[in-house]
Amino acid sequence: MKTYLQVLRLFWATALTAELEYRFNFVIAIVSGFANLIGSLFSLSLFYGNGYTFQGWTWDEAMIVVGMFTFLQGISTTFLVPNLNRIVEQVERGTLDFVLLKPISSQFWLSCRIISPWGFSDLVFGIIIISYFSSKLSLHMGDYILSCITTMLGIIILYGIWFILGATSVWFVKIYNVTEVLRGLLEAGRYPISAYPAVYRFFFTFVVPVTFLTTVPAEVLLGKIEVLWILCAILVALSILLISHYFWQFALRFYTSASS
Repeated sequence: MKTYLQVLRLFWATALTAELEYRFNFVIAIVSGFANLIGSLFSLSLFYGNGYTFQGWTWDEAMIVVGMFTFLQGISTTFLVPNLNRIVEQVERGTLDFVLLKPISSQFWLSCRIISPWGFSDLVFGIIIISYFSSKLSLHMGDYILSCITTMLGIIILYGIWFILGATSVWFVKIYNVTEVLRGLLEAGRYPISAYPAVYRFFFTFVVPVTFLTTVPAEVLLGKIEVLWILCAILVALSILLISHYFWQFALRFYTSASS
């Protein structure tokens, strides 16, 4: 574990040094993140501004879901998307060979090699929204702790989905269109799951588990969820994490390398 932490520190230090050569991109990222946040607020206000409310959700509570979505969007931009794109690039160029020869887990190397600071603004915006609107509600410290746990489970679920998708580049090198489809599906987490019809709620819970990314952590924070849902979140996170590991091992059987 100590070795992996040292490697991770070196990965992120070199990646940040390389990315910060283009500092103006950080300003663009802040403006882009703020514009996306304004879009989320505007679309949500279209519902609540006309007296309509999502079932069981006040404006302040729905804004916590928006904060959760913004935070996870920052996680995706900072840690997941850059590494997913690198997997595709390495399969195309055959440089995945060098990764497989290294004396560390190839999944760890591919998942953590790159960090992008351009998602930091979304992380900050998400935390600010969650902190502000939760402070207006009567919440207990236990709710915050449980919400942090379920948020971590949501990050694991999000990572597992992205890595499984990245592993398919062994067969389908051009997967960028698929990532856009997935990104569109994950946009459903911008609102509480009760905002959707029953068929969509089933789909976003049991097919693409968007519910566990934003709605469940928000409900845990608000103290309005049963323990069964927390147990389901743990089960889903562990299942997707294991599936991503074994799916990657399976995909490597079909990787022909650059020299074959």
